Amino acid sequence: MLSLPVRRKVFAYITHQQRLLVFRHRDFPEAGVQVPAGTLESGEKPAIGVLREAWEETGLINLHIVSWLGEQQRDMSDFGRPELHHRTFFHLRCPQQPPEQWSHAEKHASDGGEPIWFDFFWVDLTAVPPLIANHDYFIPTLRQRMTNDPPKP
Repeated sequence: MLSLPVRRKVFAYITHQQRLLVFRHRDFPEAGVQVPAGTLESGEKPAIGVLREAWEETGLINLHIVSWLGEQQRDMSDFGRPELHHRTFFHLRCPQQPPEQWSHAEKHASDGGEPIWFDFFWVDLTAVPPLIANHDYFIPTLRQRMTNDPPKP
């Protein structure tokens, strides 16, 4: 059996009050609803990478890490990618009042291609829609932690 190449990924569960930030790819609706995520650069620590990826994808500034949520391995072969993603999930908080919805282009695509447009919107943490490719793996953990330690206004 061949071993799959491993890609180190970070995922950002960005919250404001009791809402989670999600998005759709404008040009690829089949990609489903997702949370901001991306590939770590060589030698980059996950906590640094998640802040970089969150800013690049959303355009939001002043995000801060609340907590590390956990790690997961995901074989991406069922999405046509023969690789294993080692994923690290973080809870980030948006301290300022964000827009209800907006579009933003990631200009630093990892493949060096054209900017990728994302359409962002907030969902209530109690009603998160199904997220593609296990992006929602740590949503129960996030809900539990936010219930036990609710965000400050």
